[in-house]
Amino acid sequence: MSREILIQTQKGECLVAIIENGRVDDFHIELDRYQSLLGNIYKGRVESILPSINAAFVNIGQERNGFLYLTDVVSPLAENELSGPRKIFHKILKKTPPPREAERQRRKEGEAPPLRVGQEILVQVEKDPFGEKGARLTAHLALPGRFVVYMPYDKQTGVSKKIEDVQERQRLKEATRHFTFARTGGFIVRTASLRQGNRELTRDAKFLYDIWLKIHKKAEQEKAPALIYEEGDLTWRIVRDYLTEKVDKLVIDNDEEYARIRRFVQTLIGRQMVNRIHHYKGHVPLFEARNVSRELQKIYDTHVYCRSGAYVVIEPTEGLTVVDVNSGKFKTNASPEEAAFMVNMEVIPEIARQLRLRDLGGIIVIDFIDMTREEHKRKVIDCLQRELARDPAKTEVNRISPLGLVEMTRARTGKTIESISFGPCPFCDGRGRVRIV
Repeated sequence: MSREILIQTQKGECLVAIIENGRVDDFHIELDRYQSLLGNIYKGRVESILPSINAAFVNIGQERNGFLYLTDVVSPLAENELSGPRKIFHKILKKTPPPREAERQRRKEGEAPPLRVGQEILVQVEKDPFGEKGARLTAHLALPGRFVVYMPYDKQTGVSKKIEDVQERQRLKEATRHFTFARTGGFIVRTASLRQGNRELTRDAKFLYDIWLKIHKKAEQEKAPALIYEEGDLTWRIVRDYLTEKVDKLVIDNDEEYARIRRFVQTLIGRQMVNRIHHYKGHVPLFEARNVSRELQKIYDTHVYCRSGAYVVIEPTEGLTVVDVNSGKFKTNASPEEAAFMVNMEVIPEIARQLRLRDLGGIIVIDFIDMTREEHKRKVIDCLQRELARDPAKTEVNRISPLGLVEMTRARTGKTIESISFGPCPFCDGRGRVRIV
């Protein structure tokens, strides 16, 4: 299996395509006019507390106050990748004494934790502002590295659930014993750490801990609201999260970025990976030269066709995204039940791929072609879950309903590709239709 990363930079934007076996498997875009706040750490000031909705609004210096669930302050969020129960929670709020029994009872009953209006607190952006909503915040800070994630306010250390081999899990957990330089906090060993030695893991953990020391020092000096730490740009995140041993090459068309990525790779990964970084110097834009532009145009279409003639219709709405499966020109001599099953199985990989490419999140409803056999329904759900397992975003899938619908969710962290690239039509006010009478 061949795998490449293509990075095209042009005025005001950076485009990244992940190519697998000659086909676009994932796509990322960063625009100067839209700067993501995701991962940034702020020293914020609590503006209001609303126990009725179990939340606080925090001023982080943006247009709208951020939204912080009170439960994120009482105890850090449970990490999705952690295996095993949490045993120790590190205090997030500085100078906050241990809770008394009465205060514990109030928390249990859903009342506000020890936050007060005007209080300054370190928070991290978990979701970008969306619509009229401000950024979603968490007090459970996390600094992701290439192989580990450092959590300064959490004593628990664990290994990604995606690493299933018992011996490898034990080896990686033993490797975290070398992280003695970290006086506080905990670590999650990421899936990318497979077959990595103690030296590489320790170097990554030390790199993150040094960043935390700088964050902590700056936080003590700044007055809220203030930006304390800014997450790296798209190029940095791609190198950190996607440039693995499975990638044959990374190609970029910009001189300065090419040199910067080589420095990134040599510092973060090692010299052995630097040779996989290539500089594209052609006169034709990189994406056009590699036939990527034409394929990317399809991610804005409502209709996506498969080789057999079957197709899916993807319609994002304000509340959810609807995916409708249609047999189209699909032909077979099989029974209607078998035909429905064959179409459903064929479109599943494309549905999962489109969710990644378009970065669709929130509630997603898939209307599969009706099937009556429980065995077929089970196989469709199993196939969907396997394809979604490749997605770095967290997903949850429910069973097929009596109406043939599958309800699922995909973690939304920012704006969709379509919302970044398009605005509402001034003629139809975003309805998609023009009145003719």
